[in-house]
Amino acid sequence: MKKIINGKRYDTEKATLIGKYDYEYPGDFNYISEGLYITPRSKIYFIAGEGGANTKYRETVSQNTWSGGEMIQPLEKEDAFEWAQRHLTPDEVEEHFGDMIEDA
Repeated sequence: MKKIINGKRYDTEKATLIGKYDYEYPGDFNYISEGLYITPRSKIYFIAGEGGANTKYRETVSQNTWSGGEMIQPLEKEDAFEWAQRHLTPDEVEEHFGDMIEDA
């Protein structure tokens, strides 16, 4: 997936995938698939996601009619860290956000 947002190109084929989250099955109204990426040059985090008609990725087809859709959402590092804590393993979070973790 590739999008240009505020003059910056976000391309899942050129960025590094940090981790992925899937919920339900493709074709389901509640299906969500999201990947957390970081751009190689600017080190900007972003989510590339797609989902069914009953998710935040839905697109309006006509009045009261929706279909699945996709989008890219740039993130601040803190927001990427929050997403990673919710969806990735502790080892994956520590690998990419170790500087933001402290012992309890």
